[in-house]
Amino acid sequence: MEYTHLGRSGLSVSRLCLGTMNFGPETDEATSHAIMDRAHQEGVNFFDTANVYGFAAGKGRTEEIIGTWFAQGGQRREKTVLATKVYGSMTDWPNDTFLSARNLVRSVDASLQRLQTDWIDLYQFHHVDLRTPWEEVWQACETLVAQGKVLYVGSSNHAGWQLAAANEAARSRHFLGLVSEQSIYNLLTREIELEVIPAAQHYGIGIIPWSPLQQGLLAGVLAKQEGSRRHNERAKAKIEQLRPQLQRYEDLCAEWGAAPADVGLAWLLHQPAVTAPIIGPRTMEQFTGALGALDVTLGTEQLAALDELFPGYRTAPEHYAW
Repeated sequence: MEYTHLGRSGLSVSRLCLGTMNFGPETDEATSHAIMDRAHQEGVNFFDTANVYGFAAGKGRTEEIIGTWFAQGGQRREKTVLATKVYGSMTDWPNDTFLSARNLVRSVDASLQRLQTDWIDLYQFHHVDLRTPWEEVWQACETLVAQGKVLYVGSSNHAGWQLAAANEAARSRHFLGLVSEQSIYNLLTREIELEVIPAAQHYGIGIIPWSPLQQGLLAGVLAKQEGSRRHNERAKAKIEQLRPQLQRYEDLCAEWGAAPADVGLAWLLHQPAVTAPIIGPRTMEQFTGALGALDVTLGTEQLAALDELFPGYRTAPEHYAW
């Protein structure tokens, strides 16, 4: 396993991040525990979750499953860089959502209880809250860091200008600010190349791509018989819309002797500012399969071929202005 620093921080994380969103609603507790054990065996030390994960199984259920895994001991907690998130509503009451100081402080304590741990390595804002000033957000985070409940702070689904506003506000308070940003990023969805990635590079923020295979479209969907019952009508329509590109992509991967999913993840690992794509397995087989991406090295010609097939963006404003 290769490791890198999370943004400009001194925190070392694996180049793949284990996403746990399926633990609970899709994957039972025993299998979830087995996948996390296997992750450690393979050197994956970076786990991502959120307080709202659990969905049909109940919000918070995913954190609870991670907590019962930590409770087994064996240095499980000590070996894990644990990231969770706050923003989404946990109840119907008005102050149990978004990024107010009240919700941040109370949500940390609730997550710590479910996770059965004393600290969160990376506390992430699941979405931008335009109604709460950064001064309030950072005041609360400073308290949590001083208490030892949170070590680093990150964001998710933030625009480039919001990363700048956040870290300039933190700088004025002599606080470290954001060290990571979780954004959707893959060969089919590349908008963050315009301003999010340049902002991240400027401020030393590590990019953690979510949906790295665009909900399976980049995982060899055509070869896996897209007409199966697992695809709803909307998914089938998207496959048909992208069929020429996807067919060429899968043909290229076959020429290169690599699985499409491995190529999609490997491409992300070649992109600037990217720390670790999030893999979200439902099964042990899916987790094991994702490890193959670490063995794929893409050359200049291969990267150019992928850029030609899935055009990206230059840095703004050069992309659209003289």
